[in-house]
Amino acid sequence: MTKIKICGMRRVNDILYVNTYHPDYAGFILSEGFKRTVDIDTFYDLELLLNKEIKRVGVFVNEPIENILKSFAHKLDVIQLHGEENAEYIDKLRKNCDCEIWKAVRVKYADDIAKADALPVHKLLIDSFSAGSYGGTGKRVDLDIFSQVNISKPFFLAGGLNEENICYAMEKVQPYGVDFSSSVETNGFKDENKIKRIVETIRNNTERRI
Repeated sequence: MTKIKICGMRRVNDILYVNTYHPDYAGFILSEGFKRTVDIDTFYDLELLLNKEIKRVGVFVNEPIENILKSFAHKLDVIQLHGEENAEYIDKLRKNCDCEIWKAVRVKYADDIAKADALPVHKLLIDSFSAGSYGGTGKRVDLDIFSQVNISKPFFLAGGLNEENICYAMEKVQPYGVDFSSSVETNGFKDENKIKRIVETIRNNTERRI
């Protein structure tokens, strides 16, 4: 069964939507300075409301390790790294917390995936490259690039996925999971109907393939 992650939780309504349609993961942007960033108090409040069966993913961009460990790691199931974090940084995180560690890679070339796959992380999140942005742009990944690289780790596919193209993308690259943010929003905020439709589309497609 393909796993589903909805990223960019910011409001109580967002939590109510995911509690209703039950994706496998809910993501919170916890580094400062991004459109969907939530502060620590908001994160704590929202996390308390989230169904305990939905895994909590904290998204960080070049965040000091001490900040993650002190303020967030005890509330998270997954730490997703979206910056230039290297093997040394990842090793230190792994030694000091029990969270799964994921590395996001913004892909221009197959070699970008290969380099990330060599890092000591549990899973990858493969996103489209957009200059000046660390993700959440809605730009589609070039799916043909996956035929040029052997990926050893389970990976999530992100970037420009929506109700119209998700089934084709899943069948073409066979990801462990799929990740959505801007494509389940309207006017910059999570849209309940879009979340409902995308979750139903994926689960119906997966059931047909079993």
